[in-house]
Amino acid sequence: MKISKMSPNFEVTNIRKTVAFYAENFGFNLIMAVPESQDGIDQTFEENKEYVYAMMQKDNVELMFQRSDTFKNDVIFSKGQTIGASVSFYMDIDSINEFYLDLKNKQLVLTDLKTTWYGMQEFYVKDLNGYILGFAEKAE
Repeated sequence: MKISKMSPNFEVTNIRKTVAFYAENFGFNLIMAVPESQDGIDQTFEENKEYVYAMMQKDNVELMFQRSDTFKNDVIFSKGQTIGASVSFYMDIDSINEFYLDLKNKQLVLTDLKTTWYGMQEFYVKDLNGYILGFAEKAE
């Protein structure tokens, strides 16, 4: 067996708000969205439609967001589970100091930037759905 990539699929309450959060704060771009009718794929959001799924990408990282009702139907193990995380999504980045200051100025919920015992500068952010995103860069 060969695994070629991993793309997390986040259960979320609102696709538009989640896409806006990831675009504005982390620079992700919308790749595609599935409307509530599930009869096609849109490359951009249309004003008169609600959405159940969106895929976003930044560099080599791909994230998927799926509205709770359809997520619970598709991922049956999620039934009875709350949204949020007991896992963090850890990403290596460049220019962590500047990125940290930018997010701090946006008043997001985040930890202090620190250098760890394993040689990384890192911090964590809580997104609008309760998921935990970690950002790290090798300490100099």
